Amino acid sequence: MKLTGAWDREDVDDFLTTTVPVRLGCRTPDDHLWMLSLWYLWEDDALWCATERSADVVRYLDHRDEVSFEVSTNDPPYRGVRGRGHATVDADEDKTLLRRLLRRYLGGTDSALAERLLAPERDEVRIRIDPVRLHTWDYSARMTDR
Repeated sequence: MKLTGAWDREDVDDFLTTTVPVRLGCRTPDDHLWMLSLWYLWEDDALWCATERSADVVRYLDHRDEVSFEVSTNDPPYRGVRGRGHATVDADEDKTLLRRLLRRYLGGTDSALAERLLAPERDEVRIRIDPVRLHTWDYSARMTDR
């Protein structure tokens, strides 16, 4: 994995504990661009996301595994990590990853949303994004009032 930009690897690892979603870009089978936001975990040098097997993105990634992504702040000072890589999709039969994401983003699994996502009839998958290239930026210094 090639890393360029404002931060070193430790800074990247620290930043990717933030709880904003990852913006994921891919291509449809008709070669159109597609972007969506997903919850993620940064673990084992990969971004891990979860979604329902019937989601369009699963079909798109099965067709072509190349992706782009960005995790960035929504408020100033702007900073973040963007990159490209390859995605693989496999079953999350016990919804283990989904439960971890629910705890990370919602603080637990006691909500109507969590109940709906964890429903037994929902067929859940994991998406693993293995970055090939990461680029970081941090505009904190130039966006700070002095």
